[in-house]
Amino acid sequence: MKDVKILLVDDEQAILQMLEMVLRKEKFSNIYTATNGEAAVSIIKKYSPEFIVLDVMLPDTNGFELCTKIREYTDAHILFLTARVSDFDILTGFEKGGDDYVTKPFNPLEIVARIKAYFRRQKTNHSQSRTINKKIHHFQHFTVDEDAGELTVRGKVVSCPAQVFLLLVYFCKNVNRVLSKEQLFMAVWGYDHIVDDNTVMVHIRRIRERIEPNPSKPVHLITVRGLGYKLVKENVR
Repeated sequence: MKDVKILLVDDEQAILQMLEMVLRKEKFSNIYTATNGEAAVSIIKKYSPEFIVLDVMLPDTNGFELCTKIREYTDAHILFLTARVSDFDILTGFEKGGDDYVTKPFNPLEIVARIKAYFRRQKTNHSQSRTINKKIHHFQHFTVDEDAGELTVRGKVVSCPAQVFLLLVYFCKNVNRVLSKEQLFMAVWGYDHIVDDNTVMVHIRRIRERIEPNPSKPVHLITVRGLGYKLVKENVR
């Protein structure tokens, strides 16, 4: 896990130095830093980092727009650093392709904890995928292929951000079971508590936008009021 590549993007050198120092103390060695969007994209093209900590406010762009550009090159996990705390701003970050967020001011140890949790889940998912025979999940009009990392809807491959895909796979492995927000958060994000309900809710919506005929009236990924969510499995091959 310590060989993973991490990119820190922030225009405040003090924040970059603090995060890099803490990460290096935790034995992470492949750390790249950028103070603007142009430099960040250049590093992404050259080094393909797996985890990106991205500040929302940058001198040449904003993190939301940069996130959209980043998604043209990589499915790396993106964690926003933001002083903006409104629901609109948080939802915007998720809609642009972000996976998680932390509000400023923050404790650098929390960032490290989230990075560790993410890669721990990645390692666990990889280990489980080697022991579970059924890696392709067929539904009425969509298919989830774990090995290929593909969601196919009505015969066409649909773009699916990494964290959204991992959440969908977890539902597929627990089909017809009601899963609470706490279970989803622990299984997919690797945290033992929910940081914000929006995180789960937005990712549920992003799945529905891809697999539901009418996302506003879901029939596949349904809400079980007061309990959580359930992916309903039809009788298909």
